[in-house]
Amino acid sequence: WRCGIMRAMPHIVFTPQLRRFTSTPEVDSKATTLRAALDDAFAHNPRLRGYVLDDQQHLRANVVIFIDGQRCADRIKLADTLQPHSTVHVLQALSGG
Repeated sequence: WRCGIMRAMPHIVFTPQLRRFTSTPEVDSKATTLRAALDDAFAHNPRLRGYVLDDQQHLRANVVIFIDGQRCADRIKLADTLQPHSTVHVLQALSGG
């Protein structure tokens, strides 16, 4: 449930850190894999791809993705399976000292 409305498709959320650089839309996707869901989000903002994926289209070292609270298992193919009610959180790791 989100905002009192039951949804039947995965929901992708980007953390605020990425908003400093580009628009980070929340996206509902009919995708069944993480890669396809990310592609749907990138369709809304193509610049976002470069902040999440590297030149080989793998997850960047400073990005972590959680699917329903579990860290994604496949950082290369991004083939993790999504359920109709999955929530995907895309986080950019923070560094500091």
